Amino acid sequence: MTVSDMFSSFIDNLAISNAETISMRYGELTSALNKKFRDTESKTANTLQVGSFGRKTGIDGISDLDMLYIMPKTKWDTYKDSKQLRLLQDVKAAILDRYPRSDVRVDRLVVTVTYTDFHVEVQPVFEQDDGSFKYPDTKGIGSWPITKPRPEMAEIANMDGKKNANLRRLCKMARAWKNKHGVGMGGLLIDTLAYNFLKSTDDYDTKSYGYYDRMSRDFFSYLSELQEQDYYAAPGSGQRVKVRKKFQRRAKKAHKLCIEAIDAAETKGANDKWKKIYGRPFPANQDAVNESLAANAARTWSNTEQFIENQYPVDIRYTLKIDCEVKQNGFREYLLSHMLLRRIPLLPNKSLRFSISRITVPMPYTIEWKVLNRGEIAERKNCIRGQIVADNGNEDKIESTNFRGDHIVECYAVKDGVVVAKDRIHVPISSNS
Repeated sequence: MTVSDMFSSFIDNLAISNAETISMRYGELTSALNKKFRDTESKTANTLQVGSFGRKTGIDGISDLDMLYIMPKTKWDTYKDSKQLRLLQDVKAAILDRYPRSDVRVDRLVVTVTYTDFHVEVQPVFEQDDGSFKYPDTKGIGSWPITKPRPEMAEIANMDGKKNANLRRLCKMARAWKNKHGVGMGGLLIDTLAYNFLKSTDDYDTKSYGYYDRMSRDFFSYLSELQEQDYYAAPGSGQRVKVRKKFQRRAKKAHKLCIEAIDAAETKGANDKWKKIYGRPFPANQDAVNESLAANAARTWSNTEQFIENQYPVDIRYTLKIDCEVKQNGFREYLLSHMLLRRIPLLPNKSLRFSISRITVPMPYTIEWKVLNRGEIAERKNCIRGQIVADNGNEDKIESTNFRGDHIVECYAVKDGVVVAKDRIHVPISSNS
């Protein structure tokens, strides 16, 4: 496959498959609120689809959707004096009046409506003369902060036009990267950084898919070299976009992988190298697939590996970090992270306890694990494993170093039917010699 073919197929694979369902839900919620506050049935009036869906930078698996409902100006006097919570409660009641079986709850800033594989955060707002919106914040005595999504959406669309439609595609590619590697970055931060990158260069103003290998390389180089800071200014509005987690180290690794993938151009292994950056949505090389199918037919071991993307939508929004205690005869020797850092070999006949050392996902959530064995010995023993299993309730996984080879342990946090955080540890077990 050519570079153009690979990345064109990649972008196609990132298209939101349930966009019609999402639009239908937006319409239902809008109609319920219009009925309550304006006594109309319109599914399109007085609403604004915002967030990555509104900016047209979201990808398949999107789960965190945002909607503004523009309140009648005549209702301002009803809610303006410390009645933020009452407004949110009235919005919740309006939705439940129309859809009583819906899962609806009031949060600090929004009313969250949860569906099978996504949720919509409905934010009632009052439009101001300059096109901005006041929204309710129930913290403390309550306040009415300002949000400016229209200039953000307009500026993203404007820059996308100037950059030959490359901005929105780059935003989507960056989302695939963060989902693959568990990078806890918000959607607006991704869009802001992609916007800043393309604004800083004219190298891709007239380029398209055939240059996306180099655009990927240069984008991750740009990210890796950014100074650490707490926030960035959003395009168009200039509002602060918070940095939840440092991303420079992961970007530096992605930049290195891009160089390796570019060096492997026009080989059967090029697609696999890009997959290491962007994950399963990146297309496979068909010749390599055919060879793999032939090899699978002749193999003597069972391929039991499962993939989390086949079981849940993946939309990484939070941070999850796992580590591993290495024990022998019941006594702790090291943390695996320290051993890998110091290049201390991990030998067989050790006990391993994988556990969550940090997680920022709000409760409630569930945890699932995957343990994958790789290499000649795993195949000979017919012990590839790789099944995804539920946590035992202790947020840990006990394993042992039975045989030499490369092993992978992955951990997933699932909230409202969506994988919102993940982490992975590489476990290289050496021989006794």
